[in-house]
Amino acid sequence: MENATYSHSVSLNPDKCVGCTNCLRRCPTEAIRIRNGKAQIDPSRCIDCGECIRICTHKAKKAVYDHFEALDRFKWKIALPAPSLYGQFNNLSDLDYLIEGLFKMGFDDVYEVSSAAEIVTTYTRRYLTGPHVKPVISSACPAVVRLIRLRYPELCDHLLPIRSPMEIAAIEAKKKAMREHPDLKKEEIGVAFISPCPAKISFVKNQPEDDRTEVDVVLAVSEIYFQLLSAMNAEDTPGHSSESGMIGVGWASAGGESTALFNDKYLAADGIENVIKVLDHLEDESLSELEFIELNACNGGCTGGVLSVENPYIANARLSGLRRTLPIAGSVIRGIDHEPALPGEYIPQPFTYLPAKPLGATMQESLEKMGKIERIFARLPDHDCGSCGSPTCRSFAEDVVKGETTEDECIVNMRNLIEDLAKKIKDGEEF
Repeated sequence: MENATYSHSVSLNPDKCVGCTNCLRRCPTEAIRIRNGKAQIDPSRCIDCGECIRICTHKAKKAVYDHFEALDRFKWKIALPAPSLYGQFNNLSDLDYLIEGLFKMGFDDVYEVSSAAEIVTTYTRRYLTGPHVKPVISSACPAVVRLIRLRYPELCDHLLPIRSPMEIAAIEAKKKAMREHPDLKKEEIGVAFISPCPAKISFVKNQPEDDRTEVDVVLAVSEIYFQLLSAMNAEDTPGHSSESGMIGVGWASAGGESTALFNDKYLAADGIENVIKVLDHLEDESLSELEFIELNACNGGCTGGVLSVENPYIANARLSGLRRTLPIAGSVIRGIDHEPALPGEYIPQPFTYLPAKPLGATMQESLEKMGKIERIFARLPDHDCGSCGSPTCRSFAEDVVKGETTEDECIVNMRNLIEDLAKKIKDGEEF
């Protein structure tokens, strides 16, 4: 079971919550309940996908992220811009202006995550040529990885055993800083990832001590956007150059990771509902002919993250224009084309099952409660209306057994009971 101290990046403000069922219906892992007129988030089920933030019209959900001041404790500050950041700005014709803007904001260096994405692409191509479980599922989206670990444990072995571009960018950024500045100590270097989504924030905050990521701070695209916009001056000639290529920048959009592999036996899906449908098919072993599957929890890919500023489809259109001006790959990827094996520091810990809280303290108790759930469910209307405060009738039955609610909270059954009583009273029947 997951550690109780797991720190989520999606938070709820009860004062703003009005108890509507919008978030209840959209949560992909049924982590939300409405109790006493307020939403509640079950941390053992939440994957920090941000769908509740996106759908909440009352702004009761928000993402918790670091602020720029968190870098003050570091002597050397490095920015890791996500590829999706490039699509946020209108009329950006040259990535160098964005890179220069980050330096003007106060960063001492910039290491583009798109460059690290090209490294991952190279090693993924190589991995697919060797023995592996088919199909391989991209491990780049932390919301998808957490979803698989929670709901599809038998698919954990299918996850690509390579660290995400964000993690590899942080590793290489610190190595570069210490190589170019020998007087710098590793603890003096602060690496800040500029994130489009809350799932990456949660990933960074909850890495185990024996497998810590080199990312120290996670900033939201939405928070640094205006500061970066004011720092980007089109009249000045940039003093720093981007090293991104078409392949790396393409990772920002749905399908970008897959198409860079030059393997036509792939599937790319975006949007958490579509991701779940694909995983259901995978669980049924109906997609065994595929080699690679790319899944993005956000519509449009990382450009659709709730911490982004621009509409994902507009951002993707901008990225398409930018990519036409770039080389196929940046300079980083060429240096590893002929390396024999994946460096050990690029390999994450094995992906394992991350079960939600069990029904009972023992297997026997859990089985007994499962039987009670089935009996209660059989008495329910199976409308999945959400009026009871649970997302489905089955989850409501589970909540009843767990003692979190009572069966008379089912509005449909109570309405039917009241109608029957009213009819009996009208007909003069005894009851």
